[in-house]
Amino acid sequence: MNAKRAQFVRMEDSTQEDWQAIGGEFMHFAQGLPERVMAHLKILEGDYGGFPVDRYTHSLQTATRALRDGRDEEYVVCALLHDIGDTLGSFNHPDIAAAILQPFVSDANLWMVKHHGIFQGHYFFHHIGLDRDLRDQFQAHPHYERTAEFCALYDNPAFDPKAETLPISEFAPLLRRVMAQPRQSIYKDALKQPETAAA
Repeated sequence: MNAKRAQFVRMEDSTQEDWQAIGGEFMHFAQGLPERVMAHLKILEGDYGGFPVDRYTHSLQTATRALRDGRDEEYVVCALLHDIGDTLGSFNHPDIAAAILQPFVSDANLWMVKHHGIFQGHYFFHHIGLDRDLRDQFQAHPHYERTAEFCALYDNPAFDPKAETLPISEFAPLLRRVMAQPRQSIYKDALKQPETAAA
């Protein structure tokens, strides 16, 4: 059975009826976001890039450490997805992860994910000719300590082939809950069901 499609060829000619059809499809599509994110994360499996563990294991291990440390679900999801941009953002992977997470997480967690690359650099930048103290430019920022702690406790030590690494199935329910409803998006109000919007 084919879903109803809009009839315009130029968006400026679209009608409310067109957008009702598009909106219905979008709601269904949006519900599959957590599954698509997990499928993309799995692309990192087998991608070692010279590291002791592959990037998928590193992601799972970072999240495992955060979960075992009692961090809340949103924080654990950020730990899980912090390097998801490695495949498409080889030169700016934190920006990719932050863009995916932005509608669903707090400003503090978003800043942490977006800047973790510079903070993680404290542990290795000096080996590749960069300034390991680049993070110091953010010392006055309110999320500096949070981001430094994330790297110190979870990101930095998550390259251990022998460390506990929970499977993605352990994190799937958390990811689905965190991504169930955007907290900040220009489309937030448009996504409300009619009965909710009228209330």
